[in-house]
Amino acid sequence: MRVPMEWLREYCELHMDAHTLAQRLALTGTEVERVEHHGVSELEHFVVGHVLERRKHPDADRLSVCMVDTGGSTPAQIICGAPNVAAGQTVGVARPGAVMPDGTRLQKAKLRGIVSQGMILSERELQISDEHTGIMVLDQAHAPGTPLADVAPIATEVLVLEITPNRPDCLSIYGVAREVAAATGAQLRPAPWEYDPGSFGVLDGITIVNQAGDELCPRFTARIFDGVRVGPSPLWLKARLMACGQRPISNVVDITNYVMLLTGQPMHAFDRERIAGGRLTVRTAHDGERIQTLDGQQRTLSERAVVIEDGDGPTSIAGVMGGGRSEVSDQTTSILSEAATWNGPNIHATSQALGLRSEASTRFEKGLAREQTLWAQAVATRLFQDLCGATVRPGTLDLGAPPPPPVTIHLRDARIERLLGMSVPRARCRELLQTISFGTADAADGLDVTVPDFRRADVTREADLIEEVSRLAGLESLPATLPARRTAFGRLTAPQRLRRRLEDGLAAHGLHEIVGWSFQAPDVSARLLLDGEPAVELANPMSSEQARMRTGLIASLLDVAARNHARGATRLALFESGAVYLPDSSGVSGVAREPHHLAALVCGAVRAPTWREQHPPQADFFAAKGLLGAVLASAGVPWQLMAGSEHPFLHPGRRATVQVGAAGVGWVGEIHPRVASGWGLSETVAAFEIDLSAIEPPGPHAFADLTSFPAVHEDLAIVVGEHVPASELLAVIDSAGAPLLRSSEVFDVFRDEQRLGADLKSVAVRLSFAAGDRTLTDEEVARQRQLIIAAVDGQLGGRIRDAQ
Repeated sequence: MRVPMEWLREYCELHMDAHTLAQRLALTGTEVERVEHHGVSELEHFVVGHVLERRKHPDADRLSVCMVDTGGSTPAQIICGAPNVAAGQTVGVARPGAVMPDGTRLQKAKLRGIVSQGMILSERELQISDEHTGIMVLDQAHAPGTPLADVAPIATEVLVLEITPNRPDCLSIYGVAREVAAATGAQLRPAPWEYDPGSFGVLDGITIVNQAGDELCPRFTARIFDGVRVGPSPLWLKARLMACGQRPISNVVDITNYVMLLTGQPMHAFDRERIAGGRLTVRTAHDGERIQTLDGQQRTLSERAVVIEDGDGPTSIAGVMGGGRSEVSDQTTSILSEAATWNGPNIHATSQALGLRSEASTRFEKGLAREQTLWAQAVATRLFQDLCGATVRPGTLDLGAPPPPPVTIHLRDARIERLLGMSVPRARCRELLQTISFGTADAADGLDVTVPDFRRADVTREADLIEEVSRLAGLESLPATLPARRTAFGRLTAPQRLRRRLEDGLAAHGLHEIVGWSFQAPDVSARLLLDGEPAVELANPMSSEQARMRTGLIASLLDVAARNHARGATRLALFESGAVYLPDSSGVSGVAREPHHLAALVCGAVRAPTWREQHPPQADFFAAKGLLGAVLASAGVPWQLMAGSEHPFLHPGRRATVQVGAAGVGWVGEIHPRVASGWGLSETVAAFEIDLSAIEPPGPHAFADLTSFPAVHEDLAIVVGEHVPASELLAVIDSAGAPLLRSSEVFDVFRDEQRLGADLKSVAVRLSFAAGDRTLTDEEVARQRQLIIAAVDGQLGGRIRDAQ
């Protein structure tokens, strides 16, 4: 919503500039996007001039040399290219030093060898309209040298407001003036729509029927005007429309737009003589029915749309846009002005279905008050009479159900103090509410407040009234208080604690958290070699590149890695924690599942180079596995790896499945080189991704006392088959060595076909034995060692490697 300050001041006695007002409005809940300057600057250089003489330029067929009286001691010589310039005209002149709307500062100049001391102005050069085929000719009554700003509104500051959907009353100049008066204490002038509508329910010469019902069309009003003279609008009207972003067309059309901007109520003017059959019917459209709208486009309607038709068919789409058949033309002499109230959700659905938004539909879809129709008819009546020479026929047609009864809400003093943390005197509450047109009456413990119709949808309960009081009294003045807790308290759930622990662990290991889009492009699956992967498709995506919901986190990690790699950051350690979206495989609910995943990616050197280590090791499978193991162990989650994985985007020989208990909860491995190169990554990329929703949070950690008795360390070299994973070997050792075996870890792997045999490997394991109540003897350790060797032999077919 664009609000020119020049127009706003007509209804509100403001004594502050636009920027100060913008700050004040922002504190009362009206968001001001920006303040713009519309029109020209350096106004002292824009004056009224009188053309004394006009002669043809000796060296240019299309230029004229004019002598113009601008109120100075001598006339100014000005070169003009307009074809309609003539001696005796009163015109607008920009003298040297004037600043035009595009920021250009006017200077003396030579045009084909003749000096020009200014510019004779067209309406477009002043941003009054788009007219530029000729100069702007003024009334002869204006004396030369009169400031042009006194004759026409050639400059104003414009507030660009972002109006929230619950405040359609602020989609009008007077509505904003009402808010400004309440926010600043300025005097609000009376509304400009008091008039005598004559008798209701009659309209001579036209029949109107509402077949759509009161639900779709709560109110329909109409008046007829004869003797209409269609022509250009006066300068002040054009200038105000242009400042609001509307293009002037003709006085009749401009008046309907002006009324909409002033009152918030859209209107439509029909050429009465082009209404076939002298009858208008409001009805729902037939499915597939077509109409040509004012923009020249053929529109196909659905049966939920509402149309206004005459004897030849639909003539406008109700609440959205008028039709071409009955629009006002230069030959129009009689008009029917229509102002109606339409069902907001229905107008929104129709506008969306047609892909057609207009200033009217933007207002109607938010829900307008029924009383605004007569506001609009009142203002339009006066303007049609003053600017078009029209004569209004007696009577006003007013169709619709009786208005709903007024809504009164009880506002308690104690409730105000409890919600705001401060008391607001009752007299102050009454004053604030009355400034925004709420009715008030004293009650025993507060006020009985009557809500005006134009706020009925927004203010429905006592808390809404308290919000109005607080924002107008000044939110910045409210004291800082803590909310009353009573017995309420917050606590993380077990899954939330696990997630927080794992995220903190990755951050502690130097990884940077990213937040990727929940949407992804349709080709991501193919880039990950997952052709045909089922995914949740969006019915109305923001763009074609965000048409599906993501099924994993690895793609967004690769996106961020590629973006950083392209900018020279080759050493990367990233992680993301977030929901993924999987189709309902059961087909029962049809609702997507949203498990929470945790994923990490490492690329490049695992450590920064130093003078002692200029070429640190590169990230690989074991770097990702180490990160995964470190954070799971810190959270007390028991885990293991199983060789292989079903994910084709991983290197076939360097991937594994992550298991917690007997369930697979994710994967770890190196990204397939073909996939990595598709993201522009040339280095080895390792990653893991686990489903946190599939992990049962561990219980409380049991405290274990550190023994003061020394441990006994022994190393075993165990020969097993190549197919035996180290994790399985350690599991057998830990089970057989309990309870005295405190830890076991692999520290070396040796392969030699001549010494060990084919398909065999020697795994060196370091064992630590200890007891909590004594120092172990050699015999006890030897007995445990023999149990371990026997278990390895019996369960894995392993043996102790012979010393050679």
